[in-house]
Amino acid sequence: MTQSAPFGTVLTAMATAFAPDGSVDLEATQGIARHLVAHGHDGLVVSGTTGESPTTTKEEDGETLTAVREAVGPDVHLVAGVGTNDTSTSIWLAQQARKCGADGILLVTPYYNKPGQRGILHHFRQVVDAAELPVMLYDVPGRTGSAIDLASYEQMAGWEQVVAVKDALGDFPRAARITQLGYALYSGDDVNTLGFLAHGACGVVSVAGHAAGTEIARMISTFQSGDHAGALAIYQRLLPAFAAIMGVPNYGATTAKAALELLGVLDNRRVRSPLVELDDDEVAALRAGLDASGLL
Repeated sequence: MTQSAPFGTVLTAMATAFAPDGSVDLEATQGIARHLVAHGHDGLVVSGTTGESPTTTKEEDGETLTAVREAVGPDVHLVAGVGTNDTSTSIWLAQQARKCGADGILLVTPYYNKPGQRGILHHFRQVVDAAELPVMLYDVPGRTGSAIDLASYEQMAGWEQVVAVKDALGDFPRAARITQLGYALYSGDDVNTLGFLAHGACGVVSVAGHAAGTEIARMISTFQSGDHAGALAIYQRLLPAFAAIMGVPNYGATTAKAALELLGVLDNRRVRSPLVELDDDEVAALRAGLDASGLL
């Protein structure tokens, strides 16, 4: 791992494939991982929200991580999603992640029960200590109901294992302040990635990367080389795809899997309830957006 991008530059929160009986399809999930690595990725997030972690069991998460590591080999950064709203469960998942070959963990703010900042820090401290792995915090109040205060980031800046933040707030000045505290910053929204790079981010944890990994990697490398106009041109070409992938009410796993089906990586777009598959009209809109960005 490098100091500037400890988990790689282009990561996607990868989808988890399901068999017709609803079980995890490990072989198809390995195919997704190989597809991503072949298209611009140097890291993957396994069992994140797009991996449908709210509906997978702890044991399935371990089996999935083991299978993905087997598929991509030792050189791809694997970050295991272990964030829940129950500290003991997150500790269990973090310890499992270490045993299954993760390079780090993704730790989201506890959701629904909405602890205050003291509770958030207490939760994080316990999981960080148990993980014995580098940690990427995930700040996504749109899903969790709570943001991490800058004062909390200041306090955690002294925690050696907490090295990165996936930021889905879209607040660019705030993001720049987080980087000043020494964190490696990853954009948590594809549409904000270029702006985040200008404010000190080192990369992205993507959803659109299921279909646009090569292009996102090129945009980042072009920006980092100093060709900001060239990076903007790539970004502008990707805007229809970003809108199509994130533009339906049940975006995320549903649109990622439909995109993978359109690309021929998956032969289905099965998801677990309460999510539902995209309907034919939604798939048509997704196809149009991907086509407009030159991805099909």
